[in-house]
Amino acid sequence: MQNIQFFDSSKMNGKLLESIKEESSDIGYYSLTDQNVDSIIDFASNVKQKNIVVVGIGGSSLGTAAVYDFLRYSHGFEKILYFCESTDPVLLNSTFNKLDLNDTLFIIISKSGSTIETVSIFKYILSLVPLNKEQFVILSDKGSSLHKLASDKELSYFEIPSNVGGRFSVLSCVGLVPLAILGVDIKLLLAGAKNIKESFFNKNIAYKNIINKASFYASNVAKYNINCLFSYSEAFRSFNDWYIQLWGESLGKKQLHSYLNVGLTPIGLIGPTDQHSFLQLIVEGKRDKSVTFIKIKDFDSNLKIPKITIPYLEELDFINGVAFSHLINKQADSIIESLSNSKDIPLDIIEIDKIDEHAIGSLFFYYELLTSVVAKMLDVNAYDQPGVEEGKKILRGFFN
Repeated sequence: MQNIQFFDSSKMNGKLLESIKEESSDIGYYSLTDQNVDSIIDFASNVKQKNIVVVGIGGSSLGTAAVYDFLRYSHGFEKILYFCESTDPVLLNSTFNKLDLNDTLFIIISKSGSTIETVSIFKYILSLVPLNKEQFVILSDKGSSLHKLASDKELSYFEIPSNVGGRFSVLSCVGLVPLAILGVDIKLLLAGAKNIKESFFNKNIAYKNIINKASFYASNVAKYNINCLFSYSEAFRSFNDWYIQLWGESLGKKQLHSYLNVGLTPIGLIGPTDQHSFLQLIVEGKRDKSVTFIKIKDFDSNLKIPKITIPYLEELDFINGVAFSHLINKQADSIIESLSNSKDIPLDIIEIDKIDEHAIGSLFFYYELLTSVVAKMLDVNAYDQPGVEEGKKILRGFFN
């Protein structure tokens, strides 16, 4: 067995909080809850185009997609959001065949300003639409190549804070600009995040919850090195994707003070669909997985199962009149109880009050803080990605 190093959780709570406070002065995502967003809201209110295309990859799009998917089922946005986050020609053709290019705003997002995938798609767009200040917005680091382009061509520009990494950037202009254009209440989104931040730093419920959960993950990383996020609503599908990047890219590292490689493998599941597939592996497979369930208390839906009797299926009439929101939560409860009976499958439950900006903002910041704390306990740098950077260098070499 490898001797994996992590902070002694019995002695580290006070030291950990001080360590987190110390890094919060350098790591930018902590301060995003207190930013002034009036300029973003003003800009968004003047966007006339119906189609909004986000051109960005990884952290430049996943968080925005997560908020959009969480809210779009209930908010009924008038504008349509598209994501160009892959160089797959099949997806590009499919996306651009749907667009009225004269009624489209393109948001080009690259922190470095030189992401190959993003620039490649940008070049393709420019073969269809001339660069103009009515249809193009640039989001990038100050001083980047894209920033220089925006200045030269007088394009609208928003600065990505230099100390905010891509996977932690959803509450920066990266997420706030496209979401505000759609009509998302971005102040409420930030208020939800701030609620978790204050609860953590004031050592209230969020602090106790995050510390306890992180301590378990760190202490059991050798045995339970896979975390399954079992989200009970289609509204969380893109959130799962964001969580996979956040968890994998932040925690899969070589330790700072040893030669060992550590990490927690993230898996995103959607209930009740995956009850009929991946659940079997959790129930009877190798005991190397912890499971986190996310539920929604109030779906704000009156949709019910009709009181219809189907010949030969009369035995299922007990579901007649049951609200679908009640059914999906009982499906979750049945799996939770079933796994609890196993005794050796670690479980925890996150309950979201309702589907709104405050709730998803809270969830984002909760997971960002949890990631930071787990990283401290595992003795890894949560904010770099050397494994990813190596691949980028190799890709550039193929074309030089």
